[in-house]
Amino acid sequence: MTCLQLFRQAGARTALLDCLDPMWSDTAWPRSQRCHTGSYPKVKVEKPGCLQSIPRQYSRYGLPYNAVSTALSGLKPPPDLVLITSIMTYWYPGVLAAIDLVRSTYPRVPIVLGGIYATLCFEHARQNSGADLIVQGPVEDEANWSRIWGLLQDTPPDISGKPSAGPALDLYPEPDYSIILGSRGCPFHCAYCASDLLNPGFSQRGFEEVRDGLFPEIGRGIRDFAFYDDALLVKPETWLRPLLEELNAVGLPVRLHTPNALHVRFLTPKICKLLHQGGLTTIRLGLETADFSERTDEKLSSREWDQGIRNLLAVGFRPEQIGAYILFGLPGQDQREVVQAISFAKRYRIRPHLAHYSPIPGSRLFAEAKRNSPYPLEEEPLFQNNSIWPCYKGGFTWQERTYWKKIVGAG
Repeated sequence: MTCLQLFRQAGARTALLDCLDPMWSDTAWPRSQRCHTGSYPKVKVEKPGCLQSIPRQYSRYGLPYNAVSTALSGLKPPPDLVLITSIMTYWYPGVLAAIDLVRSTYPRVPIVLGGIYATLCFEHARQNSGADLIVQGPVEDEANWSRIWGLLQDTPPDISGKPSAGPALDLYPEPDYSIILGSRGCPFHCAYCASDLLNPGFSQRGFEEVRDGLFPEIGRGIRDFAFYDDALLVKPETWLRPLLEELNAVGLPVRLHTPNALHVRFLTPKICKLLHQGGLTTIRLGLETADFSERTDEKLSSREWDQGIRNLLAVGFRPEQIGAYILFGLPGQDQREVVQAISFAKRYRIRPHLAHYSPIPGSRLFAEAKRNSPYPLEEEPLFQNNSIWPCYKGGFTWQERTYWKKIVGAG
């Protein structure tokens, strides 16, 4: 959505079609869970040939195909350019279907493909997507910006003096929840992650920009907000600390959520107090492993973990609000390490959450993943799907799933 903001800043008229939002359709939507998380309509579709041996169903989520087709054909006037984003690499079949649908609706309109799949699997996208232009990395990069406007045979507008673009939240007419994005990228370089490939460097927006995007959403009646930052607690004085202070000062009734793991080492008594006063409700922490001497990163020590948890509890957070992400299915991972981490989290009375490993092209761990997986991970992005446990010895089985679910849920 930051891409749309850039085009709006450049003077373009824009329309947003989000296939995971019912705003373009009267499609029946499943009842949401607590704090408006999930669920999405889905329909079972035929499994791709390469996944036939995986004992799981294959489904398409979101709006029905016909509803998307109707919404596209109803755009008046027709678009001059269509921008399609992509998320997980292994979701690319839906991206290709969207491109085919746009092409059949507007045969002469250029299509630009960007996002995670386009960036990390560029060659695969180039050979299979059918898009007129594939963008790697941020749209605002000068070369990308010029190439996109070149499709329109137009001079690229100068956006160098514009404020950093936040999400185009106003394009959602009646949202139940919203997001807060104050930074892009991450200063850490974890072996399993590709954040620095998707957003090179680490940049933060100003406090006023974040606040001016958030408060109108609160005025519309939205109460649940999820932070989408990869490194929320890094340099909090830039925007997070003043934002939390202002939320507390005006007493606005909001619930804040951190689905992306917080870096525990930055949970100082001061920041924990501000998070509690500002309305933080859902806390997710990056534990990853309890073997602090053999981590795939250098983000956390045992002492920092213990102090961070103590700081959270000291300001009034309850253990049931806190969850710990534990990496599961890493290449060559000893299952006893996972059990140890689960037990470690439970000693603090917080809930362990298994973060199933997805082999990410370009990450430092990808080469090892290829050596440990029976699947051709690089040639076929479908095998990068964490739901098939691509690097877990023996692969996914319902018996193993039941075993791990019981261990995680046991008191």
